[in-house]
Amino acid sequence: MYPGTVYQLKHCRMNGQQQPEKDDLGADEKDDGAVELEEEGSGDENKERGNWSHPLDFVLSCLGLAVGLGNLWRFPFLCYRNGGGAFLIPYFLSLAFAGMPMFFMEVNFGQYCSLGIMTCWRAFPILKGVSYGQFLVCFYVSITYGVVISYTFYYFFISFTSSLPWVGCGQPWNTPMCSDIVMDCFQVEGVITLDNECVPLKNLTEFELEELNITVSDPGNFSLENYNDPWKAMRKSPSEEYWMGIVTQKSPKMNETGTIVWQLLLCLMCDYVITFLCQIKGVKSLGKVVYFTATFPYVVLIILLIRGLTLPGSDKGVYFFITPRWEYLVKPKVWLDAVVQIFYSLSVATGGLQTLASYNKFHNNTYRDLMIVSILNSATSILAGFAIFSILGYMAHVQGKEVSEVVRQGFGLAFVAYPEAVARMPASPFWSILFFFMLITLGLDTQFVGIERLATSLVDEYPRLFPPRRKSFVTLGICVVLVLSSLICITEAGPYWMSLLDNYGANFAMVLFAFLITGGLSWGYGVRRFINDIRTMIGDRYVDTLHFKWWTLNWVVLTPLSMGVILVFNWVSWTEPEYNGSYPPWARALGWMIMITTLIGIPGHVVFELLRRKGSFMERFRNITSPLDSWGPALTQHREEAAEVHRHHGTTMGGVVCLAEVNATSRTVKYATLGKDEMEVTV
Repeated sequence: MYPGTVYQLKHCRMNGQQQPEKDDLGADEKDDGAVELEEEGSGDENKERGNWSHPLDFVLSCLGLAVGLGNLWRFPFLCYRNGGGAFLIPYFLSLAFAGMPMFFMEVNFGQYCSLGIMTCWRAFPILKGVSYGQFLVCFYVSITYGVVISYTFYYFFISFTSSLPWVGCGQPWNTPMCSDIVMDCFQVEGVITLDNECVPLKNLTEFELEELNITVSDPGNFSLENYNDPWKAMRKSPSEEYWMGIVTQKSPKMNETGTIVWQLLLCLMCDYVITFLCQIKGVKSLGKVVYFTATFPYVVLIILLIRGLTLPGSDKGVYFFITPRWEYLVKPKVWLDAVVQIFYSLSVATGGLQTLASYNKFHNNTYRDLMIVSILNSATSILAGFAIFSILGYMAHVQGKEVSEVVRQGFGLAFVAYPEAVARMPASPFWSILFFFMLITLGLDTQFVGIERLATSLVDEYPRLFPPRRKSFVTLGICVVLVLSSLICITEAGPYWMSLLDNYGANFAMVLFAFLITGGLSWGYGVRRFINDIRTMIGDRYVDTLHFKWWTLNWVVLTPLSMGVILVFNWVSWTEPEYNGSYPPWARALGWMIMITTLIGIPGHVVFELLRRKGSFMERFRNITSPLDSWGPALTQHREEAAEVHRHHGTTMGGVVCLAEVNATSRTVKYATLGKDEMEVTV
């Protein structure tokens, strides 16, 4: 609250109920709005909706959402591709100008109103269509994440063996193009010929030796320095053949759907059973699970880093990762990649942070949470880079290749390159189990928040259809729908569908959402009003500081501008996505339909609201760009606080203050009549 000022608030009269005394607000709520951790963790403040049991539950949930698979398999690759250590400069600048401001805005927005991503737009109704897009993007991303976790479960289970199945080329599923055939042939003093056969060197004619660039200095003394496998471009490692032939059973074309891979179906069901059980009591159970799932990956990363640094060749990998190539800083694509990586790494504009924050107590210190999550998220990305590249350096050393030749990203890193490197390590099954269990926890953390986001949105927006007391059944229903929707992704054509959803389902939409959210809250809802919302929650001691002006500058100018630049760049540089060649025409059309579904709600909702309201066009437009009466904090005492803080600082809260009746079966919250000025608070 305002320094040196104690607000004397008279409570609203609610249907003749006995009103709480002024002292019931608590000393901190009457002083500066900041609440200590011990006080925050004692009981639910919002009895109907519930809160996190402890502030650390929220922090770990945010950390689990932010620290996902992308930190492990995307950030290291981006560093390699964009100048090594030099990439950290645009990365941290993007964190300061885009990532942290968006994170801080979303968390405060959700905590202030204690509502899901749909219902929160009572603040600025014209942008409610953004929430429909966020809901669908979350649904599409949850499908792909569930399938990725099923891949990880499969590798985890199959690693409980004395010898990993993707070792060597002697398995029934290996093809004549298996890369280890070349090394196996060398061991018997032979080479691979143009016919892709292993022939002893002594049996080759002079003409054949010359074709293969093999020189003979003395009879029986062969030099293989210039020898190149004639089939090198078509070779696949044993781990890649295992990934494509056994795990995904990838079909040659997207049109050839084939059958469901039953092993992946079992793993997919295992994933969603665990997800449901961990969320059966909403944030109460989720808040306990994340104590393990959000911290265990750090233990494994440190173990993998220590192990990797003890392997021969690891120094080459680490050096390759951190060596700055300053000339890359003049390339616009490097800066764009940095912004996009921060954007996706912190999971801003997805609605996840806002949903998690909606279960905070009203005076939770969001500034503290911002610093903890942002710093740990970036530190994790760098730690993962060292751990991954130390192993890749070892892999390059064993294969006699350059590090750049073994680097992959995405699925290629997690399910091809890293398993291949692990297979060459002593006690390889142990390291494989550890690695894939870490991937499971990383994936589940993100999956948890995705399911919670969907469930909270439905329960908050449609309480008649999805009663809050039945939220566990809503969560179960969402899990069942996601399993059924994922079936096409675990067929033999599954990799094509995964790529289609990944390319069309989120990439463009999320940047647009970020642009609209920052612009809408800063310019439409009003940045001064938004700052006073934050002031009500965390107090003047944070808001009335010079460095807080930094957030204001970003919200009003820098973050919307950077999002706008990325939008334009993405639009101008757009190329039709491909996977194993061009998609079939019907698949491209379906991809565009998926993208349109995430965007159509934005203009669609505006048109719908303008048509259904009465009055002139300007009156209707003014209505959908002004906060609804029901906008504001969930609890009456906090609404009174907010109204007085706003009045003291020259803004209005937006909604009415005195709560007369809450109808649990209606989305409409009814408030007491306050006369001419709905914003008035008696002091």
